[in-house]
Amino acid sequence: MKNVALVVMLLVGMTAIAQKAKDNHRGAMKDLTPEQVATLQTKQMTLALDLSQAQQSKIQAINLENAKLRKTKMEERKAARKEGDAKRPTSEERYAMKNEMLDHQIAQKAAMKKILSEDQFEKWSKMKHAKRKGFRGNKDKQRARK
Repeated sequence: MKNVALVVMLLVGMTAIAQKAKDNHRGAMKDLTPEQVATLQTKQMTLALDLSQAQQSKIQAINLENAKLRKTKMEERKAARKEGDAKRPTSEERYAMKNEMLDHQIAQKAAMKKILSEDQFEKWSKMKHAKRKGFRGNKDKQRARK
C-alpha cells in the first residue's frame, strides 16, 4: 500500500513539473519590441523564401506595422483587464472585430503578392496555411484518439 501511494505521489509530482516546463514561444516573444519581432520575422521569411534585399526591406516594413498593431491591441486588452472592463464582446462587436481582422489579412495578402514572386508567394501561402492548420490539426488528432 505504501508503494502504491509513493508511485501516485511521484506521478502527480512529475506531471506538475512537466506542465510548468512546457512554455510556448510567444511567452518569450512578449518582451521583445515591435522592431525586434519584425526583424526576426523578416529573417525567418528570408531563410524560408530566399528574399532579395529589396524584398526584405519591404517585408520588414510590413512586419513592423503588424508588430506595432499587435502590441497596441495587446496593451489595450491588458489595460481593459486591469481596469476590470474586460467583458465579453457583443455579437456585433465580435462581427466588427472579425471583419476588421479579415480586411487586414486581405490587404496583407495583396501586399505580399506585389512583393513576392509567384513561387515565393505560393510557398508563403502554404507556410501560412500550415501554421494555422497546425493548431487545429493537433486538436483534431486529440479528438480522434478519444
